Amino acid sequence: MFDEDITAAAQTSKTWPFQEALKLVKRYPNGKRDAEGNLVPVLFETGYGPSGLPHIGTFQEVLRTTLVRRAYEVLTNGAPTRLVAFSDDMDGLRKVPDNVPNREVLSEELGKPLSRITDPFGTFESFAHHNNAMLRAFLDRFGFDYEFISASSRYDSGEFDDALKNVLRNYGAIMDVMLPTLREERRKTYSPILPISPTSGIVLQVPVEVVDADKGLIRFEDEGAMIEHCIFGGNAKLQWKVDWAMRWVALGVDYEMYGKDLTDSGTQSGKIAKILGGRRPEGLIYELFLDENGEKISKSKGNGLTIDEWLRYGTEESLGFYLFREPKSAKQLHIGVIPKAVDEYWQFRERIPEQAADKKLGNPVWHLLRSNGYQGGDGDTVPVTFGLLLNLVGVLGAEADRDQVWSYLGNYIENPTPEDHPALDVMVTSALAYNRDFVAPTLKKRAPTANEAEALKALDAELAKAGDDTSAQDLQTAVYEIGKREEFGFENLRDWFKALYETLLGSSQGPRMGSFIALYGVANSRKLIAEALAR
Repeated sequence: MFDEDITAAAQTSKTWPFQEALKLVKRYPNGKRDAEGNLVPVLFETGYGPSGLPHIGTFQEVLRTTLVRRAYEVLTNGAPTRLVAFSDDMDGLRKVPDNVPNREVLSEELGKPLSRITDPFGTFESFAHHNNAMLRAFLDRFGFDYEFISASSRYDSGEFDDALKNVLRNYGAIMDVMLPTLREERRKTYSPILPISPTSGIVLQVPVEVVDADKGLIRFEDEGAMIEHCIFGGNAKLQWKVDWAMRWVALGVDYEMYGKDLTDSGTQSGKIAKILGGRRPEGLIYELFLDENGEKISKSKGNGLTIDEWLRYGTEESLGFYLFREPKSAKQLHIGVIPKAVDEYWQFRERIPEQAADKKLGNPVWHLLRSNGYQGGDGDTVPVTFGLLLNLVGVLGAEADRDQVWSYLGNYIENPTPEDHPALDVMVTSALAYNRDFVAPTLKKRAPTANEAEALKALDAELAKAGDDTSAQDLQTAVYEIGKREEFGFENLRDWFKALYETLLGSSQGPRMGSFIALYGVANSRKLIAEALAR
């Protein structure tokens, strides 16, 4: 099914998706089998809390899990797999989100399961159904191959009833795991079972007594009265860590990754899964995102970066590329990382056809393309880097538009139309937005010093000899030679290039100047020099 060289190289690859997938190969050396010995799919799971809309954390977890799934398929030459996106929509609503309409409607239903609360948007049967639909649309947008399962569908239909019996039968052992992890005050009210009040419909946090495990009967106090209550058919849910463990066992989950903040939860849920007769899934514990100041990203602080913001100022592929690398290291997630990620994505993509099998497996882009069924083939390139586009639109100003940029691209590439270069067109749109909101407000072109002015005059003289068809490489050579001339007094070429960036482009860093001059045009570049000299 897969290229033999790729499959062979995968066995020893140090790339993290293969290292993760090897855990599953060791778990099932002969493939995952059912009781009759038939080969069955290895189950990958990602979780989602539908109290809010999907976000960049949702994307990274599904993407990274998919990468491990595809790596496992390569290692096993196509062994069957499944990916479940699980929505924990039986949770009680703890607070009203800030970003929804009709907040007063939700405020009257605090504490009820998300799947039984009015949809404030007025389009679905519940708030959870609305957010679940948003999750599926979100995952479909990026082409993920997954199955959707909601907690409410499994609880309400009775499909989790046998698992609930199992929890009740092992109630004491589960309490022995959980109570030592809780504060003294919390221990007094803790129960693995959260009954849903038959009176108010609220998910209750109350002590319970198991009356009959096989019948699902428990006893607890509800609004001042002791009652007996059957927890089957959606009349209760489990506490989060117990619920996680129950789900692993009931669904047969083999792999699930989670953030560093859930390390202790994973340990306790693993112990409970063992009590319930199952085993903790394999998985990777990934580091959390940081803002540009190195502080943990917080929804309440608003110091994060949304997926819509990334896609406004970058590209979908660059987001995947950024999230691929070093999942066990904390990553800064802010606007400033986008341009480099866009360009590095295309640098890695261009290399694929020339790489040997082992190098391909170390190429992030090979994994990203494979996540959507890519099997190999020609590398793709874009004729202009994102960094160069940013320099171009920076010179053109905040009012530059798409058509204007494409007219300049005609100086540099053949068939300069969006239709012939769709990937580049996405980059053009992103560069315009990035420049308008972040670059243009900060650009400030300084006046050249005396020696810099003389060097600029020399560059202008060279450009006066050049034609519009002079290649970017020849233009770069001319720039390079001027910077080396002793009479201009540059200690090194870096100082010369920095002077060009700061006086012509208004930035401390920039592109290969030969490429920029070819793109912007020789005549227009000479105008930039004249403006700098006039300062």
